[in-house]
Amino acid sequence: MSIVGTTPERTKAAAHLARGWWRNPWRKPRGLQLITLMYLAWSILPVLVAILISFNAGRSNSTLQTLGLRWWLHDPEGQALFQDPVLRRAIVQTYILAFTTMMLAVPLGVAFAIGLDRWRGRPAAGANFLMLVTFVLPEIVIGVAMLEVVQHLFSFVRLGTYAQIMALVTYQISYPVIIVRARLLSIGKEYEEAGMDLGASPQQAVRRVLLPLLYPAILASFAVVFADTVDDFVTVTYLSGPASSQPLSTFIYTTARSSATPATNAAATLMLVTTTLVITLGFVAYKRLSRGQPGGDVANLSQQL
Repeated sequence: MSIVGTTPERTKAAAHLARGWWRNPWRKPRGLQLITLMYLAWSILPVLVAILISFNAGRSNSTLQTLGLRWWLHDPEGQALFQDPVLRRAIVQTYILAFTTMMLAVPLGVAFAIGLDRWRGRPAAGANFLMLVTFVLPEIVIGVAMLEVVQHLFSFVRLGTYAQIMALVTYQISYPVIIVRARLLSIGKEYEEAGMDLGASPQQAVRRVLLPLLYPAILASFAVVFADTVDDFVTVTYLSGPASSQPLSTFIYTTARSSATPATNAAATLMLVTTTLVITLGFVAYKRLSRGQPGGDVANLSQQL
């Protein structure tokens, strides 16, 4: 009798708890967690399939047969990723563009970021807006515009590697500018002013106080510019010249629309692994270098100067 009598009360208490859990804003967002996991699975699954196909021992680009490194190292017809001369040239071109753009765009972007941080007035706001235009304009517009510039204004620059680097550096500068300026805002001017109070010149304060504090943002900029350049397609395609100037992204697009082999998947996998590795290294370096920052103790600045 006692159990039967308490069953409605237990049901009512359970319903009350359920309503309380639903109304609690601090509850665990299990529904959002499930949606996030489903989205991640849906996004990663096609990538994993493409990677798996690159290890297909057969010629099919849609049906997985047996696993092997045929399309990476050795194909009887000479079409493997590191065997085909066209693919090897595309790999070299891809990383020439990536490293060169990274080494040019990041120092220029750091200098622009420091300059914009110290520039005041309407011209500074206009320059900052122009620096951000590349994030607003579609990449195809940038590619067409740079092609027109090369053909009509800088006709001495031939289509190919030099034109591609010029265009890539032009719009990749925006990434280090944004990243470094955000770092400058979080640091403030106190450490640089403290360095000058301790006897450093303005140039020494920038070189020996400010730049070490910017190292995490600079390394992150290197990683972002490298990864974005490796994956670039529109700009490098518009400014491609001879066949030797076509990177992996152009090769993948061209072959995917015709008779693609798993070597195409191998090329895409190589790009994915490279960019993921560089971004991971940049993130780890950023976390380690930014530990304990900004600046350390001002009392230790005299030892750095």
